[in-house]
Amino acid sequence: MPRVALSFFALMLLAGACSNSKAATSPNATSTAAASTTRTVLEPANVAAVPSAGCTGSTTVAAGETTTPFSAAGVDGSSIRHIPPVHDGRHPIPLVLDLHGYSEPAAIHAQLSALGSFGDQHGFVTLTPETTAPVPQWDTALGSADLKWLSALLDDAESKLCIDTARVFTTGLSNGAMMTSSVACDLSDRIAAVAPVAGVTLVDGCTPSRPVPLVAFHGTADQYVGYDGGLGPAVANLPAPDGSGKTLGELGVGVGGGPTVPEIVAGWATRNGCASTPQTTQPIAADVDLLVFACPPGADAELYRVTGGGHTWPGSVFAKAIESIVGHTTDSISANEKMWAFFEAHPLTR
Repeated sequence: MPRVALSFFALMLLAGACSNSKAATSPNATSTAAASTTRTVLEPANVAAVPSAGCTGSTTVAAGETTTPFSAAGVDGSSIRHIPPVHDGRHPIPLVLDLHGYSEPAAIHAQLSALGSFGDQHGFVTLTPETTAPVPQWDTALGSADLKWLSALLDDAESKLCIDTARVFTTGLSNGAMMTSSVACDLSDRIAAVAPVAGVTLVDGCTPSRPVPLVAFHGTADQYVGYDGGLGPAVANLPAPDGSGKTLGELGVGVGGGPTVPEIVAGWATRNGCASTPQTTQPIAADVDLLVFACPPGADAELYRVTGGGHTWPGSVFAKAIESIVGHTTDSISANEKMWAFFEAHPLTR
């Protein structure tokens, strides 16, 4: 049956960057360093593929995009599954789980991230799921039914497709980025690396079984999830989660407060065993720089900071067309290209 709408208390999980996150450090997010930094890697080419149960070659799954219903853990929903031409059922390929934002249907998010077509070029399966609710949303609480549903969705994909289980990754936007942060906690034994966009969260009570590599993206002018902490003023205009027609502002959802995005990433880095203070590389572009922490091999934490960037997906053509809603979308970098390079460098080692 359809999932019961989240209560007002649970709704505050949307404010993950402010209400359920505490940074371990307070780095100077505006400092710069003349020296460039380098990412630590574990020779990913030497990490062998780990074929899933679906690598039998007995069933041919056609390339392309389909949307299919999926139910598990008492939750109903569906998933947009995009299979690249390289998938042949015998040679395992990576999978990227791509999570939509609050009030953003999966079909819209698939257009915004465009990871499906990007995966055609780079040889990975993309799953863009959605649970049944009056307003699209994720219950980001650790151990939630939504997290169990996502785990079952991965089980289903790995049983039907030929997936490299050493290269399963998660990304998402806004509430989907907060859910990505929770996925890194609950499913750390199977998610190799994560890339939250405009909503990275340091989840209270998170005890991953291993350090989970992170590359985050956030704009300094985000009006929904503030770079300087907490929710932004634009959140007040979003619909209430119960489909009543009211807005979050009418429910009294507040703004501001909480750690900054650099503090959140610093807390994640500390949990991964990294240095507590980031270095900032030379600017990548006029409006983009990269905060990098010194980390043990394979435990990296990085933040792409977009000066003047809104609540959006860097490099997205779709987001560029709706800047009046989401704010400035940089085309100086492609989030897809940056996160995929990071993913390729961080397979799961057991």
